[in-house]
This record gives sequence, structure tokens and C-alpha cells, in this order.
Amino acid sequence: MKRYYLPAAISALLLAFWFSPDAQEIAAGVAIFLFGMLMLEDGFKLFGGGTLERVLQRATASTPRAIAFGIASTTLLQSSSLVSIVTISFLSAGLISLIGGVGIIFGANIGTTTGAWLVAGLGLKVNIAAYAMPMIAVSVILVFQKSKPLRGLGYALAGLGFLFLGIHYMKEGFDAFKDQIDLTRFALSGLLGLVVYTLIGTAATVVMQSSHATMVLILTALAAGQISYENALALAIGANIGTTITAVIGALGANFQGRRLALAHLVFNMVTAIVALLFIAPLREAVDWISALAGIAPADFALKLAVFHTIFNLLGVGLMLPFLTRLISFLETRIPEPQPDISRPRYLNEAVDEFPQTLELALRKEVAHLYDNAAELILHGLNLHRDQVFAARDVAALVRQSRRPLDLDLNEGYENRVKTLYSGIVEFSARAGNKQVSPDIAERIYVLRDVASNIVQAVKSIKHLRKNILRYTVRPQGATTRLYDELRTEIARIAIEIRKLGLADPEDRSALWLDQERARIEEDARSTARRVDALIRKGDLTPAAATSFMNDSAYAYGAMRDLIKAARGLYIERDSALAEVERLLSLDEEELKEAMTGAAPQAPARSDAGTP
Repeated sequence: MKRYYLPAAISALLLAFWFSPDAQEIAAGVAIFLFGMLMLEDGFKLFGGGTLERVLQRATASTPRAIAFGIASTTLLQSSSLVSIVTISFLSAGLISLIGGVGIIFGANIGTTTGAWLVAGLGLKVNIAAYAMPMIAVSVILVFQKSKPLRGLGYALAGLGFLFLGIHYMKEGFDAFKDQIDLTRFALSGLLGLVVYTLIGTAATVVMQSSHATMVLILTALAAGQISYENALALAIGANIGTTITAVIGALGANFQGRRLALAHLVFNMVTAIVALLFIAPLREAVDWISALAGIAPADFALKLAVFHTIFNLLGVGLMLPFLTRLISFLETRIPEPQPDISRPRYLNEAVDEFPQTLELALRKEVAHLYDNAAELILHGLNLHRDQVFAARDVAALVRQSRRPLDLDLNEGYENRVKTLYSGIVEFSARAGNKQVSPDIAERIYVLRDVASNIVQAVKSIKHLRKNILRYTVRPQGATTRLYDELRTEIARIAIEIRKLGLADPEDRSALWLDQERARIEEDARSTARRVDALIRKGDLTPAAATSFMNDSAYAYGAMRDLIKAARGLYIERDSALAEVERLLSLDEEELKEAMTGAAPQAPARSDAGTP
């Protein structure tokens, strides 16, 4: 069916153009209007620099604030679709609550009414094409500038210009069209007219993916006398239903939270439409009364339609707000949270791809998810229970008591719980690299990808250790067991400190411990060879066991280094004032190089160091 959709649509347009040349002007007006909306959205993404995303995070602290944000952002952008997609993106990334997202959708529906007022109050009464041309001309100069804000401003200015130009051509097209064909012949009154024209309005919005464009089309046709006022009301109701398709499409690539929000959007608009249809007569009377108070002429049906559009959207919000808690419960019951699969990416989905802020934050959460999986595998690979390690007061004593081998297939755990997540992170990072993101965000994305690589390498080092951990620590074997227990203790202690770092508030996290730990690791690694030599001379360690331990200690210290690097990239915010102070106080590269010189054993060459 889908493969016939595009040819059928083009054929219908060409037939309409042949039947009436004036239809070309109307179709061109719609196309220019939609193109203007796209340019306005693209301009905001460049010019905003993540402003919408940052404000969105703060705007959902309460339902009134979320509604106010939905109204303001939709009024500013003239696109409830963009606001819906941004909200789904943030909700899918776990950055805002479901109730906050629903509040924004409520506000966006109110905000979308400002477009009708703009067209009815200005676009149909002023020659806005005269303003459109200068705006487009100036925008061309701006879009070729190197500065991203200037280019964003240029796109936004061009978008507004094309919006105005599209309105002008639609108006002119309907004015010319009425001389050839009187569409009012197809007007339908009563219940049948309400149902038919509501469905037409829904279909038109689904096709154009914009209720704004549908409302402009309705208003210009109404102003030209091509549709009746009663049918225009039904078309406006249908446009509100059809606009939910954008949220539904945006939720297809989202997680369960994004799908819940799309369902909330659908429920809200459907309930609002049903109420408006059932109470169409009282609503018309209310429109006439308010219009008379506002000084709107009885025959100015375009402005009266804008009044109606505003009233029934406000009515919908007023009806749904008292039932907001029940709506959330219904959404959570209807679309339950799936059982978490720790082997699959939890935060990376197509819904978070559209906006820079969600790209970075979703990736950071996914890397933390990878670390949680890896930390459990690393500790279990050392025959240590993760929960016991994190609850222990004396880690060394716990290690000495942990002699029972854990039932663990480390290779299978690596494939299912680490490699699959790492592959998803690499793919997502590459996808993010193709987006138009600022250099600082792109850099942080690549840093997070490197963090994931460090985590993977740490797990692979433990895989190499696992065989001799089982060989020398399950049954006490003197000095050899003590040496391996010391390695297990050091890795467990680092895992504990990294966990504390992750649980701490971002402003309280310190990089000083990481630098001190790096120096300590290098000092321990350098002294290992001397200790092993002394044990061999005393006869406490056989040459065979010493060789195994030297190789394994290189893997262990490699895992420690990788974990420290991962913790730094994942948890330390380098752009904070505290981080800058810590940078000045921490060890510099020369000091670290000095600490790393000497007889520190190096990890054997990893044959699989490229891809996991």
C-alpha cells in the first residue's frame, strides 16, 4: 500500500493542476508554508545551541510550569510538532518525567492557537508578502556566515519569510479559485457535515504533518468564501486530531515512555475533539458572545474561527487537568514498563537522536549502564560477590574469606552484557557524529565512547586473569595466593571508590583521588618485580608461579588503569570551577611520567585490542 502512496499523491496533484491552474497557487502556498516551518525548526536548532533542551529540563518541575513552557515554546516556534518531538526525545532519554511531558503537550495545544490568531488577525488583512521578501533577502546573507548563531538566525528569518509567503499564496490562490469553482457547493450541514469535515481536517493534517498548515489552509479558504463557517469549525477540530500523528511517528523509535506520551497526546486531542463535537452549538454561542465582547464583526468568520480554536483547546486542558493523575495511571497500565534487559541498550534510541543535549546525556547514561554490567562481571570474575564487596568494611578480610568459586561463564557474560552494549554505544556515537552538533558536545560524545572502550578493556583483562584466579585463590597456596589476593583487593577497592564517585553529587566529585590512585597503581606495579624476586630467593614462590603472576599482574594493573580512566571520563565534569581548581592541584603529566618510569610490568600485547 505504501509504495502506491507517493505516485497516487503526485498524480492527484497533477490532475488538480490540469483541472484548474489556480490550484497550483494554493498547492505552492502550502508547500512554501511547510518549507518555512522546516527552515524555522532548523534555524532554531542552530541558533538555540541547546537552549530549548536546557529550559525544558527546568520547566517540568511542576505541571503549571510545564504547561506554560508548552504555550511559550509553541508560540515562539509556531510548531507544536517540534515541541512534541523534543519532549518525546527528552522523555525517552529519561531526563524529564512523564507528568511533565504531558503538561508540555497540554500547553503546546494551547500555544498552537496563536498561529490561527496570527493568520486571521494579520495574514488575511495585511499584504504580508511585502514583509516576506525583505526577510528572505536578508536571511540569504546570514545563512552563508561562518558563525553558527548567525546562520541559525538566517534560517529562522527565512523560515518566517516563507511562512508569510505561503500564507499569501494560499490566500491569493483561493481568491482566484472562487471565480472558477464554488467549493461551497460541497458544504454539508448538521451532524453529517460535522463528521465528514472533521475526517477531512484529520486527513489533511496527517498528510501535511502540520496542524498549523491545515489551519492556515482553512482560514484562507474561509476568508475567500470557499467553505462555510460551520464546516470550517469541523475542519479545525479534525486538524487537532490529525496533529497527533506527528507524536505517534516520533514515538515509533522511542522507548516505552515516549510511546506513553504519544498515547497521552492522542487521548487528550481525541477527548477534546469529541467534547467539541458534542457541544458544538453551545461553543458557537460562546464564540459569538466572546467575539461581540472583543469587537469582532459578526461576519469576520476567520477571527471567529480563531476564537473557537482557542476556546475548545482551553476547554480540553480544563477538562483533562483534574484527571491528570488518572491519565498517568492509565498510560502506565496501558503501556507497562518492560522488564529491563541489561544486555541491551536502555537509553539509546532514535527518539534521542534529534537534539544535541539528549545525544550526550542519553549516551552518558548508557555508558554508566555499561559500567554497572562490567563492574559486576569484573568482581564476579575475581570470585567476589559485588553486593558483599560494596557492603564490606574490611575488603581485604572479605577477599581472604572468598574462596568458593562462583558459577560464572565470563566469556558468555562478556558477549551478552558488555559487547552488545558497547556495540550499541559505538554505533550511536558514529550516528551522533553525522549530526550538526557543536564541537564541545561532539568532543564529549567521543570522550564517552573512549570511556566505554576503557570499560571493555578492563573486562577483557579480567577474562585473562580468571583462569589463574581459580587456580590459586580457591585453595590457599601460600605466597602465591597472598599475591593474587592483593590484586583482587586492589581492584575491589577501586570499584568501591568509583561507586562512591558515581553516587556523589556532581559538584562534590573530586578528581584528586583519581590522580592519587593512578600514582599508587604505578608505584605498586613498579615494586611487583622486586617483591617477586625476593619471594623466589626465599623459596616461597616457584619460578612457574612467578611467571604466571607477573603476566597476570600486568593484566590486573591494566584493568585498574582502564577503570581509573573510565571513572575520570564518566564522572568528572571538567567545565566546572571546582574541576579547574583540581586540575591546578592535581598531578601534572611530567609527575605522572616520573611515576610510570621504572620496572613497571606492561600488559602483554592484546591480540583482540581492536574490536571487542
